[in-house]
Amino acid sequence: MAKYKSKFVCQECGYESPKWMGKCPGCGSWNTLVEELEEKSRAGSSTRLVSGSLARPSSITSIVGEEEARLDTKLSELNRVLGGGVVPGSLVLVGGDPGIGKSTLLLQTSQQLAANGNKVLYISGEESARQIKLRAERLGANSENLYVLAETDLLLLEQQITDMMPSVVIIDSIQTIFYPDITSAPGSVAQVRECTAHLMKLAKTKEIAIMIVGHVTKQGAIAGPRLLEHMVDSVLYFEGERHNTYRILRAVKNRFGSTNEIGIFEMVENGLAEVLNPSEMFLSERSLGVAGSTVVASMEGTRPVLVELQALVTPTGFATPRRMATGVDYNRIAMIMAVLEKRVGLLLQNQDAYVNVAGGVRLDEPAVDLAIAVSLASSFRDKQTHPYDVVIGEVGLTGEVRGVSRIEQRVREAQKLGFKRVIIPAKNAVGWEYPQGLEVIGVHTVSDALRETLGG
Repeated sequence: MAKYKSKFVCQECGYESPKWMGKCPGCGSWNTLVEELEEKSRAGSSTRLVSGSLARPSSITSIVGEEEARLDTKLSELNRVLGGGVVPGSLVLVGGDPGIGKSTLLLQTSQQLAANGNKVLYISGEESARQIKLRAERLGANSENLYVLAETDLLLLEQQITDMMPSVVIIDSIQTIFYPDITSAPGSVAQVRECTAHLMKLAKTKEIAIMIVGHVTKQGAIAGPRLLEHMVDSVLYFEGERHNTYRILRAVKNRFGSTNEIGIFEMVENGLAEVLNPSEMFLSERSLGVAGSTVVASMEGTRPVLVELQALVTPTGFATPRRMATGVDYNRIAMIMAVLEKRVGLLLQNQDAYVNVAGGVRLDEPAVDLAIAVSLASSFRDKQTHPYDVVIGEVGLTGEVRGVSRIEQRVREAQKLGFKRVIIPAKNAVGWEYPQGLEVIGVHTVSDALRETLGG
């Protein structure tokens, strides 16, 4: 008879303890430790290696490197985030809030792959086959190469996948799949970890691309231990407001491409539609002639994106003024306000400051510093910026404006959307030819930039 011992595992971070505790020492969450049973290994039961089954080390010069043939999803935004398409034998984890559109995105992807001649198996543990059929009719997913299976037993799934040998497998979601040999409930840390390990082995040995959906926690991270993200090849997050039509797909890990690319979709009646010109979308509702509004050209991977930065500076009613930032780093806001106060002479120590990136996108690169400074100064002086200006540059602590990368792509994107002037660092203003009909102004300091944009 096998002997079992109990342990308590945190459902948030995977921390293990021999006894129950109210607060997890690993992540600090309350009431997340759940009892699980594990089988004790018997003495002398260790497996022995069979002669010839041990993998031998090989010199790296003798290994033949071949370019992976990717599967085209026919969705250019998804292909960009994945690095060019779906790699056979890869394991991709897709996370996002409930109702954000993960299942819709993957069902549309399944249809495109199936229409391209690839055999696709869509496995759902949350919906019946009839429910999937209703959603597929709305999305126009009716290819003969698209197969649907409603099952949660991992052993049965492995058998069906092995018999069918599809090119791509979609599993929605990993929290509903269970491995019968583990006594814990589906969705627990042990079940998620074991099921993902089995799927990873299946993907690598059979050269089948597997995409799994993962639920997220209240903090927005994928539920389960961090080990889950380390096991897969790519981790994609599908973001956006449920009451907003736009969705952003970004990669936080990708072994087959860049993690700087984003894909933008719009939720329409017939599913998700690609947004091929995100700059026009982000600037569609911009108000002209308003103080505190500035347009900046940011790089999202290899794509330049023009977005609107908004700032509101108002006298505070408290002893300590408030500083709030949405879409940009709070610490950079504090640094830029200190530079404006020390180097430019703006008295901001008794002012509340609110900075927002319109459209819900997040800007992490330093090239947006100068636009933030111009927006703050514009709101503080209640003086509007030129509505057809684009401001680009990194701000240093001495008030200088430093150069940024890929300036030509940013400037051409501004010219394509009809802007008249671009304020850039002086270092980037030499050595290349400006687009026709666009005035490019190089500035050395923040004061120079404010003089050009605000007239003083």
